[in-house]
Amino acid sequence: MRFACLGSGSEGNGLLVEVGSTRVLIDCGFGVRDTVARLARIGVAPETVSAIIVTHEHTDHVGGVAAFAARFGTPVWLTFGTLSVVGERFAELPRVYGFDSHDVFAVGAIEIRPFPVPHDAREPVQFVCSDGRWRLGVLTDLGISTAFVEASLSGCDALVLECNHDRDMLANGDYPYPLKQRIAGRFGHLDNTAAAGLLANIDTSRLKHLVAAHLSQHNNTPELARAALAASLGCAGDWIGIADQRLGFGWREFI
Repeated sequence: MRFACLGSGSEGNGLLVEVGSTRVLIDCGFGVRDTVARLARIGVAPETVSAIIVTHEHTDHVGGVAAFAARFGTPVWLTFGTLSVVGERFAELPRVYGFDSHDVFAVGAIEIRPFPVPHDAREPVQFVCSDGRWRLGVLTDLGISTAFVEASLSGCDALVLECNHDRDMLANGDYPYPLKQRIAGRFGHLDNTAAAGLLANIDTSRLKHLVAAHLSQHNNTPELARAALAASLGCAGDWIGIADQRLGFGWREFI
């Protein structure tokens, strides 16, 4: 099992998980041409993507899904709530599957275990992906952690974890006040301190990879995100990866 990121942030998101010949793309917020170029950067042909699974209906996560699926015949999985919002754009696609936020399903060799999260969308989820040995937790869009979120992520071997903003940078920045409220609210995005607090509440004894994701380009820095997570884990800051908006990150494997 290995995973790589096509890009992460408000301009588009995509994370690829691979087990053998099975390749699952979590979200696709980029145009088709851009997605193909980003896949090529990690050595993946677009027609070999086995499925796209969608976390929620916001454009930076679902914006490129329908066009990519139409071009390459890729099956798409969305929660019933997400489908109720964006279903029209998928109406002509032959392989679109709905699931409940607690349904466990498999795509080829990858088990997909969704879990609901507090976010300002219809039925938003995040995922734990497993090949039966390794578990990858993906958590990129939520306003606050919950006991169920933490139970879902406890004991994972790898985490891609939202560190959207630094509280002080957001509060003192030039965003309009309503937008600041939305981002910092219960259905917005995790700040660095909240992400570190989540880590402190889960079993990280198996953790081999930790990547900070969905960093705001205006209200955060990689250094601040790394420092918060490193303080929680008691590790060196350079052990923690960063999912970049433009470059994502390259393949990470389990050994």
